[in-house]
Amino acid sequence: MKKFRKVLDGLTTSSPVNPGGSPACGSAAGTPSTAPTPRELEIQETLMSEHFQICKTVRHGFPYQPTALAFDPVQKILAIGTRSGGVRLLGRPGVDCHCQHESGAAVLQLQFLINEGALVTACADDTLHLWNLRQRRPAILHSLKFNRERITFCHLPFQSKWLYVGTERGNTHIVNIESFILSGYVIMWNKAIELSTKTHPGPVVHLSDSPKDEGKLLIGFESGTIVMWDLRAKRSDFRIYYDEAIHSVSWHHEGRQFMCSHSDGSLSMWNLRNTAKPFQVTFPHGGYTHTVCMHKSCLLIKYKLLALDVEAFVVFSGGLSYDKAGRRPTLTIMHGKAITVLEMDYPIVDFLVLCETPYLNEVQEPYAVVVLLEKDFVVVDLTQSNFPIFENAYPMDIHESPVTCTAYFADCPPDIIPVLYSIGAKHKKTGYSHKEWPVGGGTWMVVTLQMLYKLKTSKVFEKPKSGDVGRSAELVEEDPYAIQMISWCPQSRIFCVVGISAHVILYRFSKHDANTTITVSSLEVRLQCEMEDVISPSDTENTPCFSDPSGLSPQPQPPSPRSNTPDSDLIRLTYRMIRMPPGYQAELVVQLLWVDGEPPQQITSLDLNSAYGLLALGNCNGLVVVDYLQKTVLLCMSTLELYGSADPLQRLTRSPRKNRQSTSGTHALCRSKSPTSGFFYHLFLLSFHSLLFFIFYYSSVCPLSSIFLDISLLPHPLFLSPLLHSFSESRENSFSRSRSSSVSSIDRETKEAVTTLQFVESYGRKSDTLPMPCLWVGTSLGLVLIIPMSIPMDEQERTVLMLKGSVLRFAFLDCGGALINSPYEVWRDQHAPDDPDRPRKRKLVNFSPSSSQEASGDGHLAVVCSERQAKVFFMPSQACLYVHNITESSFVLRADVVSVCNSVCLACFCANGHIMTLSLPSLRPLLDVSYLPLTDMRIARTFCFTNGGQALYLCSPTEIQRITYSQEMCDNLQEMLGELFTPIETPEAQNRGFLKGFFGGNAQTFDREELFGEAAAGKASRSLAQHIPGQGGMEGMKAAAGGVVGELARARIALDERGQRLGELEERTALMMTSAETFSKHAHELMLKCKDKKWYQF
Repeated sequence: MKKFRKVLDGLTTSSPVNPGGSPACGSAAGTPSTAPTPRELEIQETLMSEHFQICKTVRHGFPYQPTALAFDPVQKILAIGTRSGGVRLLGRPGVDCHCQHESGAAVLQLQFLINEGALVTACADDTLHLWNLRQRRPAILHSLKFNRERITFCHLPFQSKWLYVGTERGNTHIVNIESFILSGYVIMWNKAIELSTKTHPGPVVHLSDSPKDEGKLLIGFESGTIVMWDLRAKRSDFRIYYDEAIHSVSWHHEGRQFMCSHSDGSLSMWNLRNTAKPFQVTFPHGGYTHTVCMHKSCLLIKYKLLALDVEAFVVFSGGLSYDKAGRRPTLTIMHGKAITVLEMDYPIVDFLVLCETPYLNEVQEPYAVVVLLEKDFVVVDLTQSNFPIFENAYPMDIHESPVTCTAYFADCPPDIIPVLYSIGAKHKKTGYSHKEWPVGGGTWMVVTLQMLYKLKTSKVFEKPKSGDVGRSAELVEEDPYAIQMISWCPQSRIFCVVGISAHVILYRFSKHDANTTITVSSLEVRLQCEMEDVISPSDTENTPCFSDPSGLSPQPQPPSPRSNTPDSDLIRLTYRMIRMPPGYQAELVVQLLWVDGEPPQQITSLDLNSAYGLLALGNCNGLVVVDYLQKTVLLCMSTLELYGSADPLQRLTRSPRKNRQSTSGTHALCRSKSPTSGFFYHLFLLSFHSLLFFIFYYSSVCPLSSIFLDISLLPHPLFLSPLLHSFSESRENSFSRSRSSSVSSIDRETKEAVTTLQFVESYGRKSDTLPMPCLWVGTSLGLVLIIPMSIPMDEQERTVLMLKGSVLRFAFLDCGGALINSPYEVWRDQHAPDDPDRPRKRKLVNFSPSSSQEASGDGHLAVVCSERQAKVFFMPSQACLYVHNITESSFVLRADVVSVCNSVCLACFCANGHIMTLSLPSLRPLLDVSYLPLTDMRIARTFCFTNGGQALYLCSPTEIQRITYSQEMCDNLQEMLGELFTPIETPEAQNRGFLKGFFGGNAQTFDREELFGEAAAGKASRSLAQHIPGQGGMEGMKAAAGGVVGELARARIALDERGQRLGELEERTALMMTSAETFSKHAHELMLKCKDKKWYQF
């Protein structure tokens, strides 16, 4: 009991969280602490709750798990349906719209109302939806829910308002598109087949009207039965019974022949004159002796029969025998006697052949094939004999390897965008079709996405041997080259990558090739520390807590040969010469070493400052500071050693084991290699790679040149981000309790990870009068350390602050409430040719808090946000001015200080899906919206905020969802989105001539309203389907009302301007009248003066 009291007394006296005496847990939101402030801060906060609103903006990337494909040949708009109920509408580059069914049911089929600005979707919940595409945000106008039958196929003839719907029972229903009501006309399956047939024909898999006669409907059943139904006579013209199952049917444009694809890999040709048997059956890829693939991907055997002059196009997928292992999905193009087989990287979901005319009874002129794969989107050019593919105009390769983390940058230097684009364009693949992208509908959107640059970080490592790959897979579950976090300085163009194998790669940007061989230096750091489970203050009286300072700065040592340890099986730096192309070039690699057969702990935090030339990284063992200019380790020590005697939890390092090495009494050891000790081989040919993407977008509402960085990797990431510490096994220990002075907290905390780092010009001590370079360190225990980087630290003046939960973010404000940015170095190309006019010295830009004040030493504000709490401290007095408990039942995953509406705020995303914004510095709650429940670790790992009220996250493994939390951007969103529908005249049908019409070549038309209308067919059963009105009409009315209001406002302004102009015109008219009167008066006087004079007197 006496020992326990000493612990409490030690914690009470040593905790420097709030020197002013305010409670550490904080007061109510927006309430100043009772601590005396150094001076009265008069900061006027302009942000109000009215400035914030959550709204989705756009979605980028490849549609996840696609299921259906459709194309409007007149509007040239493409639609893709997904398994989660999403619909992506794509037009010309820059036209990309996402729609979502509220039910989330998979989209089975898509049907455009060609050139009418509408789309019909059939979903897996047996519901038909009609989408209005004439507005910037498409919405559902009508829905029709089938209650007793399941939908299997739909067909909408061109320029018809009647939709044919096939069901699983084999029946065919007809729906009026205008009213979305079922017709009483029904084609029952038992009437379509012969009465003598004893088996059910199966679900309807195909519906199409004859190009020769619109009154004839071809119905294909799954079992192989085909029926030509006469809509007028309400009977079948002929029936075909085939032994193989049918997967698709396609007509010849003359309407006399059609082709069927079957599950055995065969194509059967049928002539309407003789339907007893097919007149041609072909196996394009082999006969019955082969094992035909019965996999799902090859069951989608589909084709288009297209006649062009005398040679026909036959396009189909699948049909290949799978007696050979490793065979890939294929698309086959048969043109005349030539057969071309295109291998695809992923299984084929669907494909469409694009033709110029929408009329099926005209000669089809195919120009492209759109192929929808499971994870890709390919367009093949049919106008060239070698069938090249088009370069994808949409950013759909974000998922080239699984995304592990994201970073969102705004306010970037404007010159970096064209530089990245020009260098990235040099590395693009060649061999694409030179023709224009065939999907060219809609008007360009303001919010778009474009790939700029791609970087493979695995090139700096040695190619593993075949035997090493298996051993590496056993040691780590993830790709050893997987990227865990990134740090980028846009001004100096220095870029850092943290790998999952506890390595850091630093890159510098250069526009030039390296004229000579460049050596990539490496630093190997050994960082390991252990601590006692329970240590009381009495145990610390005789044992020093801080090691000898001489052992804290490791000295460079010659590289020692690699020991036979498992670390050599993971990633290995190669020692060969490399030549670096323009772009980002590796300069330094920092690798944490294995110790006694134990792998290094993953790096949990990183920060880079180009002005100081320093790189800081931390994990659960300690902190490392590297001078990347001199390639030297400056600081390498455990977290406990950073505290010294100022540790509020009074912990000590455990005595080192006898079999472990130690240097100068320190357990944080490092070995530094000479900058010229090794070279790196710049080629890596493993089957998976680490990739980096730079993506650029431009927004007119926030006219900022911005950059989006996206790190993606092939293997599935299973690691835990440092911001997601709560998902680890110590979640209960880390987040369910406050950091109070209790024995249980000391007993359970065995390791303290460094969770966030930031270099900044700040005050390291209370007695400082001027800011100096400092490193702010946040830990998983909610502790904040301020480490001055300019002079040696005094153990008695160590600064420690305390919060609840792991520290996530630092930010600094001046006394006027403006954000203080970290100093940086202006970029200069180190590999540029020698130029006497080019400055050789480093140009630094400093944002010292005293530079904006009239008198130096006024101090600044430090904003610290943790998983549970946010605090605002005044520096250098370290007084806590404001405290806000963000959440009690959950925890914060991401926190950023961003600028919105010419002010700054703290934006937070919590694990329960809430998005919050707090004013600064008073920490008033401005926004708290339950937006997105945390159902996937991917969302938590990739969610990030940026300036201008924007944020993004990965909503699926292949898609990026951008949102805004700014009311201003929500109001202007309609103007940012492009138009999907543009008024275009429907092309006229070709005149087929007298002879073809005389011999029955012309298509026969009939009045569908006369057959399917209520007057002739009656009403359908109410229990069969239920009509559900949509919200599209209301949204359209709101948009129209908004447009009317806008027009009235503009008319009022124009009227005021017209009145002002009329007033000015009236004034000018009055001046002209006065001038005219004066002129008339002078003219009259001159006339009187000269009236009596003769002509010779002038």
